[in-house]
Amino acid sequence: MKIALLSDIHGNTVALDAVLADVAQAGGVDGYWILGDLVALGPDPAGVLARLTALPHARFIRGNTDRYVSSGDRPPPTPAEVAANPALLARLVEVERTFTWTQGVLAATAWTNWLKELPLEITATLPDGTRFLGVHASPGRDDGDGFQPQAGDEALAELLHGCEADVICAGHTHLPMRRMIGRHTVIGLGAVSLSRTPDRLAHYVIMNATPTAHEFARRTVSYDLDKVIQQMEAQNHPGRRFIAGHLRRVG
Repeated sequence: MKIALLSDIHGNTVALDAVLADVAQAGGVDGYWILGDLVALGPDPAGVLARLTALPHARFIRGNTDRYVSSGDRPPPTPAEVAANPALLARLVEVERTFTWTQGVLAATAWTNWLKELPLEITATLPDGTRFLGVHASPGRDDGDGFQPQAGDEALAELLHGCEADVICAGHTHLPMRRMIGRHTVIGLGAVSLSRTPDRLAHYVIMNATPTAHEFARRTVSYDLDKVIQQMEAQNHPGRRFIAGHLRRVG
């Protein structure tokens, strides 16, 4: 069983297409497990969903931004926080406009109900008997701090309290990692789009599981960052300044 594990695509078909081409170049896979944050904040949310749902044997869960788009929830700052600190007003307006833009695109293309039905977790038993759990942030949550690579073992163990899985794969932090926490192996996939690594490459993982063993191979892929920025500028996308600032940042 060979599975491509992806997360944090964020409406970026340029990055997704580069990753899918790399999967094919690596010999293909038997299926795709997609661990959330599919559509916001990028320029082509509907295009991302069209590509993902056409993949063979694909499984999906929601991320926090998928919930924001489908439910109307929003990330910070809250109106109460803005009232206490008016300097946050511009950020609140940008967040609201960006998610409203994504909601509009998906409502026009009938994807909103599909997003609402996404589950919180993927569970599986690998051919060697290993219990697998795929989450966006941490077991039982699509938000919060997630598995931050710089966090201590005690903090990460708290996130795993009560978890029965042997291997936990997650996205959300946009940083790759692999840690042993007690008997648990925790693998952070990194991000297809908006990676927080200095190179800004797209990151994903290929899992190869056999009746006797399993392994996780990390892969990195370059893509045309300027093309993504140009798409958003052409759309007058409300989140274009944030996205451009992130993609152009070095270090």
